[in-house]
Amino acid sequence: MNAYRQWLVASVQVGGCSLSVATKPGVLAHGTTDVAAFMLAEAVARRGVAGAPCRSVHLHSGNGLVAAVAGQAGYAVQAYDRYLPNVEATRRTLEASGGAAPRVAHGVLATADMPSGGADLVTIRIPTDRLGVQMAIAEAYRCLAVGGVCLLAGGNDEGVKPAARWLERVFGGVRLDAQHSGHRLLSAVRRAGEPADPAALASPWMNPDHMRATSVSLGAGEFTQYSRPGVFSWEHLDEATAMLAETARIAPGESVLDLGAGGGALGVVAARATQTGRVLLLDADADAVRCAARTVIGAGVHHVEVRASDAGEAVGDARFDVVVTNPPFHVGKATDLAVPRAFIEDSHAHLVPGGRLYLVANRTLPYERWISDCFGTVRTVHDGRRFKVLGATR
Repeated sequence: MNAYRQWLVASVQVGGCSLSVATKPGVLAHGTTDVAAFMLAEAVARRGVAGAPCRSVHLHSGNGLVAAVAGQAGYAVQAYDRYLPNVEATRRTLEASGGAAPRVAHGVLATADMPSGGADLVTIRIPTDRLGVQMAIAEAYRCLAVGGVCLLAGGNDEGVKPAARWLERVFGGVRLDAQHSGHRLLSAVRRAGEPADPAALASPWMNPDHMRATSVSLGAGEFTQYSRPGVFSWEHLDEATAMLAETARIAPGESVLDLGAGGGALGVVAARATQTGRVLLLDADADAVRCAARTVIGAGVHHVEVRASDAGEAVGDARFDVVVTNPPFHVGKATDLAVPRAFIEDSHAHLVPGGRLYLVANRTLPYERWISDCFGTVRTVHDGRRFKVLGATR
């Protein structure tokens, strides 16, 4: 079995709860201890549930540890994560650990299926982007009933101190419950009446359909790329993607697979180059999938499909003439080179004989050996000051 897709299960004890936590490469904190998640889990275990059934919402659920503890404590669990590997890890962890039947969703916000005031507890394992933290706190306030509690944890190097200030701005009070190994656990209670600062909840990003529109001139013409906070390079077209778009050679009629499509710019360029060939865009990020779909529709290219996928998993048995990719190599703040290696292996698996891979990467990343292992040879298509485009033929 491909090592990237080999699931591992670890037995974990938290606050008297016995859990089986699922993980694999690409899942947050794989191979390490997520201190923030353990702090949240221990706090949830201490709270328990008394009396009537209670509902908990878990934002940025990661491997599902916190949600599983909540399930064992008696909460009806709803868990959300924007990254597909984390969603699958949460689902597996909850199934293995028992508790009330959970809902696990691939998304940033709970807006679609959690009514305002419907939750008694919300936990946030903070993301590393500022706007992502602010959205999560606003979503927690929206979800919580009066008297409900928000628990938030993260590292000092992940922005937990600014998160504390935003939590106070929204809830009107925040308590430091614990700190350990450069991490902090915070709590806040939703009180009756208006939020402490209503303007803090007025962000347009709380509307899932609100997207940033960026005019892009790339390849054969101009189009608009749509994006949201947390999507890779969401505020502008990144230099590496532009370089890949200018150097990849796609002939009319060729089929193209874009692994890690982001906001969809490369997919539009590929669709215009192939004219009639099938183009499939894949990304693990729920918001990236929605943004890429809007980008390709707005660009008027109609032979393009966008799917959520962990690496190339959603391709199925299909084969393509060309694969283009700018593979991610961060999971949270950590570097995880198992992810780009999986992209390279999946590229080889889904190319027709004679099919071509075009991959762009930071010049310092050691992808040549992995490409050579899969394809036999590797060539440098373009060598820039910061980025390189590597090519290979199956």
